[in-house]
Amino acid sequence: MLTTNPFDDDKLREECGVFGVFGSPDAAALTALGLHALQHRGQEAAGIVSYDGEDFPAHRASGQVGDIFGSEDVIKSLQGHRAIGHVRYSTAGGKGLRNVQPLFADFEFGGLAIAHNGNLTNALAVRERLVKRGSIFQSTSDTETFIHLIATSLYEKIVDRLIDAIRQVEGAYSLVVMTQKKLIGVRDPLGVRPLVLGKLNDSYILSSETVGLDIVGAEFIRDVEPGEIVEITDDGLKSIKPFKPVKSRFCIFEHVYFARPDSIVEGTSVYDVRKNIGRELALESGVDADVVVPIPDSGVPSALGYAEASGVPFELGIIRNHYVGRTFIEPTDQIRHLGVKLKHNANPGKLKGKRVILVDDSIVRGTTSTKIVDLVRQAGAAEVHMRIASPPTTNPCFYGVDTPSKEKLMAANHDIESMAKIIGVDSLAFVTIDGLYRAAGLTGRDNDSPAFCDACFTGDYPIRLVDHQAENKDRKLSQLVERQSA
Repeated sequence: MLTTNPFDDDKLREECGVFGVFGSPDAAALTALGLHALQHRGQEAAGIVSYDGEDFPAHRASGQVGDIFGSEDVIKSLQGHRAIGHVRYSTAGGKGLRNVQPLFADFEFGGLAIAHNGNLTNALAVRERLVKRGSIFQSTSDTETFIHLIATSLYEKIVDRLIDAIRQVEGAYSLVVMTQKKLIGVRDPLGVRPLVLGKLNDSYILSSETVGLDIVGAEFIRDVEPGEIVEITDDGLKSIKPFKPVKSRFCIFEHVYFARPDSIVEGTSVYDVRKNIGRELALESGVDADVVVPIPDSGVPSALGYAEASGVPFELGIIRNHYVGRTFIEPTDQIRHLGVKLKHNANPGKLKGKRVILVDDSIVRGTTSTKIVDLVRQAGAAEVHMRIASPPTTNPCFYGVDTPSKEKLMAANHDIESMAKIIGVDSLAFVTIDGLYRAAGLTGRDNDSPAFCDACFTGDYPIRLVDHQAENKDRKLSQLVERQSA
């Protein structure tokens, strides 16, 4: 019996999610709820650190939030009026409990816990400089770079040390930081990664998305601004802006796939943007058909928009099984090859004899698209046309998304006609980059000054790729490999 992944998810994996609470006796429980709402941003591991007035109780583990924090005893062990939490995929540093956040360290000013969404593009270069000065790293996560920069800073105040640290790093990041007296939120100068501020009675909340506020009943106050530090203490909230203002470059893939559709990001409804993308697809690449079918769940809003704009009926021609995890015990290779049916199953009554338009959010490697098209054809579809609610993904992301290398990205190695043949569809079309921008409320992409980070589609990287371009970019970090007990 082998433990395998029976279906290839073939998606860009969400970066991570962060959450923080200041000023509530139920801080840990609220944080666990917030992480539940952010579970889509990371399903590999989760952790919470609280502060009880003397110590920093912590609980971190591999797995999903409900399994890790479903016990009343665990929540009771995380006492205190403030807490921060994190859900993750291993976008930098790899797997292993030592990389599960929040990370914690004891400084001369006391304890500090930190959780990070994003990726530093010069983490290796900074790390090597710190190691030469005597720093001893315990993890391979780029988040630990912040801890060592804070430790070696010559400034006295914690916030000044943090500013000193973030001035030395490059990349995309949203941080939540907790000390004995403070909860601090930080966004990178370009605002690539999201972070919002809310309030629940007298408590302040920080969350990667507004859905984290919704689940605990908190009021949305505002987005933390690009390059802003919000410092929360018993005296209230203070805003610090240590960087010179620059034009923001929020990650447009948050609108396409990463964020939950019921989130509001940068003042815009994710659901509305996704429906608008579907409308743009219908205008740009409409085709005669009998039915519009989403590839669930992320393709649903765009398929609805396509159906409304085209007048072609919307149907759930593919049903998703929501009770399949990422691993499965299987006895034979034959069963493993049936894996796609564990997650998606055709609804033959809505497909047989029909000219079908399949709508999905993206194509990464193309493996799942091929399997689903085959599923639809086996159900009797007369024609299969695929429409994608994002431009072709031709470049990897270095800002906190687990992206395959360029040679594994289908659109980087094939033109659209070739992709259509490989996937097995009668036609294939992607929304244009201008159409994507129009769906987000703009007139199109300003190539001289884009409003979003869209590097995965355009190759226009707004932040230097220091480590990627370095001669030693492929150097493997040393790490202690521990056997986890059952």
